[in-house]
Amino acid sequence: MLIGVIADDFTGGSDIANTLAKGVPPAGGLRTAQYPGVPTTPADPAIEAGVISLKSRSAQAAEAVADSLVALNWLLAQGCEQIIFKYCSTFDSTDEGNIGPVADALAAALDVAGVVVCPAFPTAGRTVYQGHLFVFDRLLSESGMQNHPLTPMTDPDLRRVLARQSAGEIGLVAWPTVAAGSVAIRDALDRIAAEGQTFAVVDAISDADLMQIGLALDGVPLLTGGSGIALGLPGNFIRAGKAKGGAGPVQPVSGPGAILAGSCSGATRGQVDQHLADHPGLAIDVPAVMEGRVTAADLVAFITANAARAPLVYSSGAPEQVTEMQRRFGREQVAASLDALFADTARELIAQGYRRIVVAGGETSGAVAQAVTQALRVDAMRIGPEIDPGVPILSLNKDQPVLLALKSGNFGAPDFFAKALRMMEGPL
Repeated sequence: MLIGVIADDFTGGSDIANTLAKGVPPAGGLRTAQYPGVPTTPADPAIEAGVISLKSRSAQAAEAVADSLVALNWLLAQGCEQIIFKYCSTFDSTDEGNIGPVADALAAALDVAGVVVCPAFPTAGRTVYQGHLFVFDRLLSESGMQNHPLTPMTDPDLRRVLARQSAGEIGLVAWPTVAAGSVAIRDALDRIAAEGQTFAVVDAISDADLMQIGLALDGVPLLTGGSGIALGLPGNFIRAGKAKGGAGPVQPVSGPGAILAGSCSGATRGQVDQHLADHPGLAIDVPAVMEGRVTAADLVAFITANAARAPLVYSSGAPEQVTEMQRRFGREQVAASLDALFADTARELIAQGYRRIVVAGGETSGAVAQAVTQALRVDAMRIGPEIDPGVPILSLNKDQPVLLALKSGNFGAPDFFAKALRMMEGPL
């Protein structure tokens, strides 16, 4: 294993795994696997990039740091030469969040400074300019992320956000330096490290910028960012003759499929609305779930009754509805109950022979992935074709494959749900 990734949630892990597996023509990508949590056994020797997906985005800092260090040790034991701490391209984290503490701990463990901080993902509209994070033409704080139910983002200045969490000093590699190319970027990072600054926020407004940043990061032990930061990294190892590259094949599957949506993002709500125009759907009664009147058995009954019609069950609601449920039952209690509901539903669907499941929402996806991998007694998922930018098909179980699509709330085209199920039927 050459590249090791510590991702703070499952869909983020899938996103960067997709980037590493796909790579950039003509070099291509790396043979990539995703793990739901830290494995207890060694990796397949054929794997060139391993992505450990933690459920730490909303965790307390001490817990996230401890989990991330365990992941780091496993990845180093597999021979990884480069470690990536992957967080969301919208830098989801409150002032009490853990991006800073985890990055501090990893930098200390590897004894490095001048560590890149770059959540940019231009393909999905996330860019960094003068240290500020944009979502398309809006500052992060005006993009809708200020209404996120778990991590409301009200400050677009990455240096300020990180400074409120981190013990380290933070520098900036501004866009004119990035535009000057990889040598200028590497010189700037070396200078920041020599000045004793732990981190360097790096601007990026295009994939071309990310490719130059990737060249500058050849041989660097630690970097942090969104999935875009990995765009140019596979080529470094392939050019050096250390990696063979090329993603492995994924076997398509047929039969009934199901869609579980736990995200409340605007993109997911739009996808829910479009899917409901032509397919059956069940809106989850959150108070009934909290009071024990709705269980996974109810969701499974609806799905099996509509098995041939791509049924959708969803808890997605408008921001004001989410706020009211959190006020009434408690934010963490609502999130935990819905995650458990979706996980139990997925587990039962697998038991009944479902082999295609699409999931929306980072926390929801993590819960479902854990449930499915435990049910199938596997600890690794191979990365398959990309459905929409940042969202690949994941394949589990070689003999009778189960295919998953696990998307972050804000990702995917309006027709994502139907498209994902259709692509899983092949050819892949």
